Amino acid sequence: MRLTILALAALTISISAASGQSPPPCDEDNGGLTLPDGFCAKLVGQDLGPVRHLAVAPNGDVIAARSGRRDGSGGGLLLLRDTDGDGMLDIVSLLSEMGGTGVVLAEDAIYFSPNDRVLRIPMHFGDDHPAGPAETIVRDLPTGGHAAKTVALGSGGVLFVNVGSLTNSCQVQNRQANSPGHDPCTELETRAGIWRFDARRVGQTQSDGVRHATGLRNAEAIAIEPTTGVLWGAVHGRDQLAQNWGYTAEDSEENPAEEFGPLAAGADFGWPYCYFDPRQGKKLLNPEYGGTGSEVGDCDTRTQPAIGFPAHWAPIATAFYTGSQFPSAYRNGAFITFHGSWNRAPSPQAGFRVVFAPFTEGVATGRFETFAAPSGAHDSIRFTGVAVGPDGSLYLSADREGKIWRVSTRKGDGS
Repeated sequence: MRLTILALAALTISISAASGQSPPPCDEDNGGLTLPDGFCAKLVGQDLGPVRHLAVAPNGDVIAARSGRRDGSGGGLLLLRDTDGDGMLDIVSLLSEMGGTGVVLAEDAIYFSPNDRVLRIPMHFGDDHPAGPAETIVRDLPTGGHAAKTVALGSGGVLFVNVGSLTNSCQVQNRQANSPGHDPCTELETRAGIWRFDARRVGQTQSDGVRHATGLRNAEAIAIEPTTGVLWGAVHGRDQLAQNWGYTAEDSEENPAEEFGPLAAGADFGWPYCYFDPRQGKKLLNPEYGGTGSEVGDCDTRTQPAIGFPAHWAPIATAFYTGSQFPSAYRNGAFITFHGSWNRAPSPQAGFRVVFAPFTEGVATGRFETFAAPSGAHDSIRFTGVAVGPDGSLYLSADREGKIWRVSTRKGDGS
């Protein structure tokens, strides 16, 4: 269904055109963001609804996935473009009416993931409508629990799909005090992992795919590392160690780490049996399976993270920086968005930021730094999507706020 610009004038946003001309100057207040020295930002969209993952086409079109609200409204896949060269991006069309989270571009198509399927939408980028009807590449994916699906495209026509867990920790009674875990956890047969499909084959179901990696409670933030072609991801760790198992507030605040690492074929990160304690630097048994905060069991045989981010930050999207606008230290490193915690009480909630993790020869160095954060209250922006534009600018979205920003270096912002 195509929407006219006039009908959606209230959703008009601004963004840099990919026409070779200088982008518009950044906002004086960087659109409400705090950034490192040498960078600036422009709020290029607002009142957009729940925008999740982003992708930017070679011609500068921005493709934004909207998850939709609980009543089913407000979702869909937006095509955004600067239609008159004024730096303002207009909503040109609604490419899909279904709400969803994941979006990734191929040379001739958009892959978009509503909660129960993956669509392939043929596109000639630069047009304002699809080149043909949407094809359902994968259907009947499990919903409920961590329902949002995210996608990445590997070499050789491989489509990776994240399927999150149904429960917090595979308990007999989900999120209930002292309820043991199912052993074995049968969720792992169809959930809490990455599945691999043929990106060109229509009508696949989950049984047609291959379970690529497992033990991942919810690896929404996945992307292909550009120099090696390896899939990487950041994972939502489990909740409620204090509420359900009597761990101290400090233990529950700091555990488990949000793990980030390569999701190689056959990787097993250990959920629901294990969690990564960043203070001890190792994986421990979850209490549902007999752990009390010190037992390792067989968790030392599970895949270990390259980085353990602070607990409960909730990673949502990953993008590797392949542009040349930013300084060379950013080349091929990972930007990861976090939409913030809810499970750190009585301590303040945390996260609500975009971090940068440098890479060397395709491997994370283990360091990270905050790249973007709210300039107001620390929890005032719930970051979701991140994408690199053809001019090397970085685009960020926030679903609760319905906003998109464009981040550039000051020498490249037209000011």
